[in-house]
Amino acid sequence: MSTPDIRVEKGHAEPEEVAAITAILMARVAAQPSTTPVHRGRPRAGWRRLEREGGFRAPHSWH
Repeated sequence: MSTPDIRVEKGHAEPEEVAAITAILMARVAAQPSTTPVHRGRPRAGWRRLEREGGFRAPHSWH
């Protein structure tokens, strides 16, 4: 015997009630976009790792 996908924890649900809940859950899943959202964040971190920087920066430099 296989285990059911939906289990009633408390009380007693009629088969019609379980079918209604299943239909609602399936409709919500179908309504969600199927594609993964594209991450439009920064291509790299906005902070610098000091161990990767050069040892000296001139005071008048831009970087």
